[in-house]
Amino acid sequence: MVHPFWAFSLAFFFSLIFTYPTIFVAKGLDVVTDRRRRTHPAHTHKGVVPRGGGLPLFLSFFLATLLAVTLNKIVFGIVLASFILVVVGLLDDYFDLSPYVRFFVNIAVSVLVISFGLGIPFISNPFGEPIRLDQWRVTFEIFGGKHSFLIVSNLLAIVWLTWTTNMVNWSKGVDGQLPGFVGIAAIFLGLLSQRFTIHDISAQTVMLLSFIIAGSFLGFLPFNMYPQKIMPGYGGGGLAGFWLGILSILSFGKIGTAVLILSVPMIDASYTVLRRIKNRQSPFRADWGHFHHRLLEIGWGRRRIAVFYWVITFVFGIASLFLKGIEKLVAFLSVGIVLIAFIMIINQIKVVHHGKIRRSI
Repeated sequence: MVHPFWAFSLAFFFSLIFTYPTIFVAKGLDVVTDRRRRTHPAHTHKGVVPRGGGLPLFLSFFLATLLAVTLNKIVFGIVLASFILVVVGLLDDYFDLSPYVRFFVNIAVSVLVISFGLGIPFISNPFGEPIRLDQWRVTFEIFGGKHSFLIVSNLLAIVWLTWTTNMVNWSKGVDGQLPGFVGIAAIFLGLLSQRFTIHDISAQTVMLLSFIIAGSFLGFLPFNMYPQKIMPGYGGGGLAGFWLGILSILSFGKIGTAVLILSVPMIDASYTVLRRIKNRQSPFRADWGHFHHRLLEIGWGRRRIAVFYWVITFVFGIASLFLKGIEKLVAFLSVGIVLIAFIMIINQIKVVHHGKIRRSI
């Protein structure tokens, strides 16, 4: 069995060597974000920046997995679903697909990977015994064989993967922000996987996948740091959320631990959806209003914001190794209260500031 360090190193090396030529190919094919030609309300960058970061991330993950991981049904399903997701991401980088099309693809790839055996048979209960989700099932025959669909378990997994795919993708607005915190989160989910595993896949395999994902994103990081030379694009952001969602299911960390480690992106995404619905806007339509946008508005630099996300992810990753169920819940709620209060204070300052400008005019 390959040591996790070598799996990480393989993915890191492949990501480094594939990202550099991707930059030139993207420029040659005009797969770039140029604010003079393509306006986007959530973008914070300046100048012309190549898209297509999902390609080197997927290639490094794919090759490292082939070399370091023993393939089984679940691993094959993850690779296949990831390939579809990155292809759609590359098409979005070039054509700017509708967010509704991307959302439908999110659901489709989630259903696909679940059809290969991924699911959430139970969830941890901080107040007692785990809650079983695999008891309500429908059995049917297809292609001469019997198959079962775990209604609650599989539907929850579809919702979770679709949510993490979008939630993490939304936290890529600042140079270096996404690959740093995703790499750190993947490492901690890999460490937590050694405690227990509930699928037809060994804990060692889950750790290898975790370290491969971490290596892929951290190898991409030098090219994405400020000033970024390439953007993750929807392919990179979508893969990040999809893979972290899968790891949180495969490792016994599951939903509770992933929620804690990814607390800032999670709360930011939840607040963003509620804010858009309150303002009678589509929750799928991008806008300027994420937490990293607020930090930019109060004068934080891009490097500082990226490092902030890394540090927060690392701190809560360490905490996840020691906190119990109810303690994780309390920690998450505490972060949520502080973060929402901070955003509301910034919004109030903006209102007062704009009011003074209007009165002076």
